[in-house]
Amino acid sequence: MARSKILIVDDEDLLRWSLRTKLEQWGYETLEAETAKHALHVFAEETPDLVLLDIKLPDGSGIDVLQKIKEQDPNAPVIIITANTTVDNAVAALRLGAFDFICKPINYGELEAAVRNALEASRLRDTLRRVQSFPKKRFSFDMIVGESPQMKELLAIVKRVAESEASCVVLQGESGVGKDLIAKAIHYQSRRADFPFVAVNCAAIPETLMETELFGHEKGAFTDARAQKKGVFELADGGTILLDEIGELPLGLQAKLLRVIEEQQFRRVGGVRNISVDVRIIASSNRNLEEEVKEGRFRADLFYRLSVVQITIPPLRERKEDILLIAEHLIKSFNVKMKKNILGLAPETKRLFLEYHWPGNVRELKNTIEHAMIFEDSPYLTPKYLHERILRPSAHSAGFTRKDENPSALLANLVGKLTLEDVERDMIRHALEMTGWNQTRAADLLGISRDAIRYKIKKYKLTRSPALPGEARAV
Repeated sequence: MARSKILIVDDEDLLRWSLRTKLEQWGYETLEAETAKHALHVFAEETPDLVLLDIKLPDGSGIDVLQKIKEQDPNAPVIIITANTTVDNAVAALRLGAFDFICKPINYGELEAAVRNALEASRLRDTLRRVQSFPKKRFSFDMIVGESPQMKELLAIVKRVAESEASCVVLQGESGVGKDLIAKAIHYQSRRADFPFVAVNCAAIPETLMETELFGHEKGAFTDARAQKKGVFELADGGTILLDEIGELPLGLQAKLLRVIEEQQFRRVGGVRNISVDVRIIASSNRNLEEEVKEGRFRADLFYRLSVVQITIPPLRERKEDILLIAEHLIKSFNVKMKKNILGLAPETKRLFLEYHWPGNVRELKNTIEHAMIFEDSPYLTPKYLHERILRPSAHSAGFTRKDENPSALLANLVGKLTLEDVERDMIRHALEMTGWNQTRAADLLGISRDAIRYKIKKYKLTRSPALPGEARAV
């Protein structure tokens, strides 16, 4: 974890030197300012973890500086240091939120204790806020449902990874298999659980914005950088970063990411100072990254660095014994959310679920059940509100059971059954479903340009949500 940064604000050069020397001996990183104006500038730019503030400064009062710091960050811990020991000053500082009040000449034993206590109180407050916001039970291993041999083996690996200090993990699997759930389980059941979990969708952020999203930027780094921004790596310090669809990350940024992982340091865009971080990286992809390396679309050195642990999540169609278990689990969950009492799946629904190939995996199963439960008024979930693709899978899935099939073969399977426009519309829809609506990947699968697939989506009015009125949209 990065060392705590402490800002020393005092106009006496010798005292600043003495404080800096002691603080660095105690393992802290230090910043310095000799005036009120400089102190406020450094605080805004560097966001220190603690401020040691002299109450008397050449261009103003430390009390005024304290007040302005608290306006910027009410939780920022500040320790007042002064030779003026009047009760009025102490009371004023404490009322404004100072953590403690130290008098000159400084007793360094007292100061060390005050610094340690202030930082610990700040950490505990942050931890409490995180724990309250993200309860561990929400992402426990119990949320990974499955009794198939593949899932039992997978769960054993995930538990071992969560307990370890593995710095990098790669999750591979088709869209909708639950990579994000497994990433969260690894984080929230690890020693990093009290620190942030931050997810970044590498396919959803434009290349021009990705660097500042990951590493942040300084004020004035580019035209629209009107204020300093912390990036994902800084925000997740001590915790976990999920780089979702990392295969979409541009090659230039892959090199920068590798360097950050190796050095555990980075600079904000436009910055000159290295920032140290301690994060676990979980990289997920619906592509085969080894194949991407062979094709030159993914850096081999980054792949090998990320693959400290590599976990492949099997598609739902390859573990049919889990389908009904997951369905029953989802029904219970939606019963609570919808305040309903669906007892389970009707026999015919079970048969249809087991026969269907689930190209959208668990995500598609979840959306199917959510939609049906919205309208179902009988004790069991019947086929009445299931999508046509599940009721008549042969008419909707011919040629679409595998992601690596050739588009020409798909077309051959459909000719004679549908009109040409039906064929094109269904091919595009299924390619999008297979790739989790990643338009670039779907276009590659179909052998057309991204602009072309965008035009076709608009032409056929394709949306991510299923076609039936009121059906729940994929998430």
